[in-house]
Amino acid sequence: MEKRTNRPARPVTERRQYFDSQNRPVPNRRTPREDQGRDGSRSDEAPRFERSRAEEGRNDEQFGEPRRRDDEQRPEGRRDENRREEGRWSEGGSREEGRRPSSSSSDKPRYPHRPPQDRSIDMIFGLRPILEALSAGRTLDKIFLLRATKNSMTQDINALAREASVPVSMVPVEKLDNITRKNHQGAVAFVSPIDYMPLDNILAGLYEEGKTPLLLVLDRITDVRNFGSIARNAECLGVHAIVVPSHGAAQINGDALKTSAGALNLIPVCREHNLKQTLTFLRESGVQVVACTEKSDASLEAETVDLTGPLAILMGSEEDGISPEYLRLADHKLRIPMAGQISSLNVSVASGIMLYEVLRQRLGAVKE
Repeated sequence: MEKRTNRPARPVTERRQYFDSQNRPVPNRRTPREDQGRDGSRSDEAPRFERSRAEEGRNDEQFGEPRRRDDEQRPEGRRDENRREEGRWSEGGSREEGRRPSSSSSDKPRYPHRPPQDRSIDMIFGLRPILEALSAGRTLDKIFLLRATKNSMTQDINALAREASVPVSMVPVEKLDNITRKNHQGAVAFVSPIDYMPLDNILAGLYEEGKTPLLLVLDRITDVRNFGSIARNAECLGVHAIVVPSHGAAQINGDALKTSAGALNLIPVCREHNLKQTLTFLRESGVQVVACTEKSDASLEAETVDLTGPLAILMGSEEDGISPEYLRLADHKLRIPMAGQISSLNVSVASGIMLYEVLRQRLGAVKE
């Protein structure tokens, strides 16, 4: 590192060249200190000058001195162009209140390792608020309780959540701290933006109205945007309700609502605690369960299955498809024909193809 004592001494007779606002050299080469008297006042004969910041920096580097800011020598009534762009100097040369935020260490987040919270999800934290929300019948999406916490209030929360088919997860304190930075008291719940509907009431209402039920059952669809796209396809193609499991399903949040283009506000969503019992209930209610799987030998274009009656389309997860126990409960298994080298489709695209075939057959049956 260069020492200050090793720097060359500044020549005494060296004068700086100053320029006016139009970048023209000023003939008078006197310095501002020479223009001032002993009492600090400027003489009337001294010309007004203005140095650009770039020229000042070059001259300071030439004489080996660090670049300095001398705001007191700034001429009154003039503005520096660079500072004017930043909005830090007013017309009279005074510093304004607004400043550009500096990139200091205080601007960094306090917890940089924590993921940002989803602002589109409403949260309730605290044992008493969650208990009151369940008692008031408010629709909750998930409940997280601190592991190894057992008291009368947590028992009441578990009992009410079981009646409302709200999934409850026992998690460590690190999980709760990552969800919210507030004093959660070992309990955090997500409020659902939609109200879940009971499946038996929807099915009974469809039969009473003389409609042919068309349901869409989703097995472990965890991607939020896929779920939103599926809901949009279902609403456009005439699905009466979407059935999802209480555990292992995508969380319905702002991203799901946006991807569905508002379809989740129009189509009922049923959350069932046991999907195996739900499929058995549908079969006993006269609804035909058709599973869409690539493991089937029957192809969709062969029209070997009549899709015009009461129907429930079963779609599997993005990773491993439909669970084997659910496949055994299906009345028929169909696969979507493909001619490319990739042997699988996105679940939202596959659901759209299956629902379109159902609509095509039903429209053809009406014309006949």
